[in-house]
Amino acid sequence: MNQELKDKCMEALEEVVDPEIGIDIVNLGLVYGVDMKEEGIVNVTMTLTSMGCPMAPQIMQEVRNVLEELEEVQAVNIDLVWTPQWDKSKMTRYGKIALGIHE
Repeated sequence: MNQELKDKCMEALEEVVDPEIGIDIVNLGLVYGVDMKEEGIVNVTMTLTSMGCPMAPQIMQEVRNVLEELEEVQAVNIDLVWTPQWDKSKMTRYGKIALGIHE
């Protein structure tokens, strides 16, 4: 996957907001990786803030929707992982500021 397409995917994923927290999944640090091994098939490795996240189905569907809107993407595979476990250190500076976290 070239860097330009990876950047487009990450930019699209910034549109997916965790409805419970109100911050997008990229700035929350939930997206661990985006790759394309087969032409047109994007693989997203991501996590959620908790294993019991009630919004998981909605968030994952939105990930598929925003990426499939990109011309280069025909399908999306999501690998939902729990290792490494998410914590606030994975958030971007913007995400921390938006939630009032000062470190």
